[in-house]
Amino acid sequence: MKEDTPKCSDQSVSDHTIGKDLQNARTGQRQNRGMRTRLGCLSHKSDSCSDFTAILLDKPNRALKRLSTEETTRWADSFDVLLSHKYGVAAFRAFLKTEFSEENLEFWLACEEFKKTRSTAKLASKAQRIFEEFVDVQAPREVNIDFQTREVTRRNIQEPSPSCFDQAQGKIHSLMEKDSYPRFLRSKIYTDLLSQTQRRLS
Repeated sequence: MKEDTPKCSDQSVSDHTIGKDLQNARTGQRQNRGMRTRLGCLSHKSDSCSDFTAILLDKPNRALKRLSTEETTRWADSFDVLLSHKYGVAAFRAFLKTEFSEENLEFWLACEEFKKTRSTAKLASKAQRIFEEFVDVQAPREVNIDFQTREVTRRNIQEPSPSCFDQAQGKIHSLMEKDSYPRFLRSKIYTDLLSQTQRRLS
């Protein structure tokens, strides 16, 4: 008899490993790189939100137990509140993966990281990498921006500054805020997570 293919939420991705990854993000490791690989298995199936909540709230992971109902509820206050919370970003990324649109969040995070670049020598190379990965036509993770914004950004990176992606980043922020964010708040990922935090207190 043909054996079923193991689901990605089984032993191939342990709760301990993912919990440790999220804990590392809490201690101040680079957010953009630290969160990029975690919870990757959730992109395979749109019904894997229950796997996410099980992983995020796994009892042995002390860092994850710090996620409170109050914090989770505040994610619904505004999109910027959600983006300011590391677990909020992780949950939102898991949701975007189910819609195959996580490149929008990854681009926004890359722009946030880019703005922190102090070395002018590194600005040019970082700007070029971000443009080629997210902005250019047929980029590997092309984001949905209009032609004019793309061309403005193309000109900006010729003389790079920390603000050269501001227009494109603003467009993607608005897109996520108006489109993906409301769906996230209605998603099973978020409602299950909120229920789980409330249940822990009862």
